[in-house]
Amino acid sequence: MSEPEFRSIGRHEPRREDARLLTGRGRYVDDIVVPGALHACFVRSPHAHARLVAIDTAAALAMPGVVAVYTGRDIAAHTTRHRMAPPIEGLQPMESDTLPIDKVRFQGDPVACVIATDRYLAEDAAEHVDVEYEVLPAVATMAQALEAHAPRVDDALPSNLLSHQHASWGDVDGAMARAHRVIESSFSMHRQTHLPIETRGCIASWDAGREHLLFQVGTQVPHPYRTTLAGRLRLSESQVTVASPDVGGGFGQKIAVYREELTVAVASILLQRPVRWREDRMENLLASSQAREDFCHTRVAVDAQGRILALDLQIVEDFGAYSFYPGNYLARVVAMIITGPYRIADYRYDVKVVLSNKVGNGPMRAPMAITSWVMEGTVDNVARELGLDPVAVRRINMLEGRDYPYTMATGEVLADITPRETMEAALAAIDYPAFRQRQAEARERGEYLGLGLCTVVESTTYGSKFYKAAGIPGSGHEAAWVRIEPSGVVNASVGLGATGQGYETALSQAVAEGLGVPSSCVKIHLGHTDVAPYGMGSRGARGGTAGGGTLYLCALDARRAVQTIAAHRLGLPLDAVRLRDGVVQQHVEGEWREAGLTLADIARLAYLDPLALPPGLAPGLEFHKTYEPPPMTYSNSSHACIVRIDAATGAVQIERYVAAEDCGTVLSPVVVQGQQHGAIAMGLSGTLMEHMDYDPDTGQNLSGSLADYLVATAHEIPRIELIPMHTPSRATPAGIKGMAEGGVMGSIGALMNAVNDALAPLGVQATRQPLAPAYMRSLLRGNPTMENKQ
Repeated sequence: MSEPEFRSIGRHEPRREDARLLTGRGRYVDDIVVPGALHACFVRSPHAHARLVAIDTAAALAMPGVVAVYTGRDIAAHTTRHRMAPPIEGLQPMESDTLPIDKVRFQGDPVACVIATDRYLAEDAAEHVDVEYEVLPAVATMAQALEAHAPRVDDALPSNLLSHQHASWGDVDGAMARAHRVIESSFSMHRQTHLPIETRGCIASWDAGREHLLFQVGTQVPHPYRTTLAGRLRLSESQVTVASPDVGGGFGQKIAVYREELTVAVASILLQRPVRWREDRMENLLASSQAREDFCHTRVAVDAQGRILALDLQIVEDFGAYSFYPGNYLARVVAMIITGPYRIADYRYDVKVVLSNKVGNGPMRAPMAITSWVMEGTVDNVARELGLDPVAVRRINMLEGRDYPYTMATGEVLADITPRETMEAALAAIDYPAFRQRQAEARERGEYLGLGLCTVVESTTYGSKFYKAAGIPGSGHEAAWVRIEPSGVVNASVGLGATGQGYETALSQAVAEGLGVPSSCVKIHLGHTDVAPYGMGSRGARGGTAGGGTLYLCALDARRAVQTIAAHRLGLPLDAVRLRDGVVQQHVEGEWREAGLTLADIARLAYLDPLALPPGLAPGLEFHKTYEPPPMTYSNSSHACIVRIDAATGAVQIERYVAAEDCGTVLSPVVVQGQQHGAIAMGLSGTLMEHMDYDPDTGQNLSGSLADYLVATAHEIPRIELIPMHTPSRATPAGIKGMAEGGVMGSIGALMNAVNDALAPLGVQATRQPLAPAYMRSLLRGNPTMENKQ
C-alpha cells in the first residue's frame, strides 16, 4: 500500500487557538493593561456634508480629567496628508487631512479628539466641544453623484466621478447585430458593513527616551500598516513597532490605517503618555469602512440555444466620501473576472466609481461578491427569456476539461479548476429532476418554491504581477522564517495578520509537512513587526497559498539542511536519509529504518558542536524564504439553494443549501470547513437582511444600531451541506489554493437566483437586495417599484 502524499497537510486536527479563545483566555487589545493610559473619544459630525465654521474646545478643556482636545489643524501639524494617486488612467488623485479642517463629508466624520484620564470623562467632555457647521446639500445616491451640477464631495476634484475606465475585446457590436436575441439584466447590490465582533481599537505608547512608538492594534496587515503609520507620522520604520494581538474579526475592515488611529498616535507622542481608543458599536456602524454598493447592467448576445456570443457590462460603484484605497480597484477586479466559468470571447466593460457623502468604501470579504450573482443571474435570465432549462444553458456555455488552460477575454488564465464537475456534484446532491417535479406540484398548490444555482470561479492570492498590471501600488509576495531551536522544537513566522481564521493550526501543519515533524512541535508567531518577517498580510484569500506556501517552502529548506547534517553524521548519501515525524530514518536493504538520531540530536549538533557540521554549513538552524505567487490563482465551487417564500408575509425561508467546492490541497480540513460555513453564512445574511441605509435627501445614516442594521442568526441560516473536491494547483507549493471568499460569492448568487426561480410564474424578478419581507411582498403583489425598506 502506497504512503499518502502528505502526512500533516490535510489531517483533521483540532484548532489550537480554540483552547484559549473559547475559554476566555484570548488577549485582545482591550485585555492589554497599560498603567497610566489616557483615553480618546472623537467628536463626530451630525451632518453628512457641511463646512466647519468654528470649533470651540474651551468648555471641554475645563472639565475634570480632560488632558487635551485636538482638532484637525492641531493634528495636521504632526502628520502628512493622505494621498491616493496610483498612476491609473481614468482615476482621479485624492488627498485628505488626518482630521477634517474645512468641511465634513459624511455623518460621523471625526472633527475633534478629546483625551481624558478615563473613557467616560472623555465621552462627557466630547459633548461639550462646540462645533459650528454650515450645512451643505448632500450627495446620497449614485444617481445624484453623476448629475452634472451635483454638489462636489471633494472640492479639489472637478466632479464626483472618481474613476471611469472601459475596455473591449473582440467584436461585441458585431455579435450583438448577429444574435438571435440580445437580453438585458440589472443587478443592484446594497451597501453593507463588515461588522466584526471586535470593533476598531488601539493603544499608542510613545517612549520619549528611545524615540520609539509601540502601536498595539488589531490589523490584518502588520508590516504595511507600520510602513504607512511611520510615514504619516514622519518617523522611520525603525521607530515604530506594530503589535497585533488576538483580533476579533476583520473581513477587510482592519487593513487601512484609520484617521482615528493616527490621531491617537499623535496624541501619545505629544503628551508622552500611552493613549488608547476603542470605538463603540454605533461608531463602527457610522464611521468605519463600508462596502458593496454596486449597480450592474448586462447585455448579452445569444443564439437560439442560449449560447452566449458576447457580453456588454456596465458597473457603477458608490465609493463613499474618501479614497483610502485605489478608487477603481474593487470594481475593476469585478470587471476582469466576471465571465467566470463561461466561454465568452467578445466582451467589454464600462466601470464608473463615484463619490458620495457616505462612509468611505473598503474591501470586504469577497470584494468581488457581485460577480457571480451578475453572471449567473444573467444566465438564468437567458434561460427564462428563451424558455430553456437554466441547467442546459449553463452546460452549453460552461468550460470543461478540454478547455484548460483557458485564457479569459481579459487575459486572465484559468487552470486546474473544475466548475463543471462541482456543478454536476451539486445537481446530483439535490436530485435536480426530483426537485423540478416537487416544484411543479407546489406551484399547482399556489406555493412559491425555487431553486438557485451559482457556480463560482474565485480569484485568490493576487501576485505582484496582478497589481502591476492593474496599476495598483503594492506587492503580492510573502516572507517567512523557520527556526529549529537546540531542543528540537520549531518556531516559525510569516507576515500574515490573524483575525480568527485559524492560522496557527493550518500554518503549523504546513511547516510540519515541509520539515517532517509532528505539527505539535511547531509554534507559529504572527502579528508583531519586530518578530515576523515583512509580508503583505491577510487579504484576498491569500493566507493559505501565500502564507502557508511560503512556510512550506521554507520548511523544505530546513529539512534539506537537517538531512544533510544527518547524512554527514551517519556517513550515508543524502538520498539515503530522511526526516519523518522528527526522527531520522535511513534507507537500508530496500526499506526505511530509524537511524538512532532525532531532530533534537541534529539541532544540538548544529548549535553546540559546529565543528562536527559538514564543510560549508554554517552553525544554527534558522531559515528565511520569500515567495512570489502567480499573478492570480483560482479555486471554484457550485452552490445550490432551495427557498420557499411565504405569500402572506414575504418571508424567505431557506429549505436546503448544498455547496460543492474544489479548493485544491487543504492544509487543515477543520479550518477550511469553518471558512466555508462562515463565508456562506455571511453571504446569506447580507442578501437576506443587511442594509446600510442612508436617507436619500439628507445623507443621514439610518442604520446606526443593530436594531436597524439586521444580521442573520442561527434561525435564518440553514444547515449547510458541503461536498469537498480537491484538484491541486500545479502553480503553487503543495497545490494550495485560496478559498475563503467563494462562499460569499456563491451564496449571494444562489439565494437571489432561487428567489427569482420561485417568482418566475408571476413574471417578476428581484433585482436588488436585501430580500426584506416588504420588498418581497411588493413583488408578490405586482408592485416591484415599492421602496425596499427593512
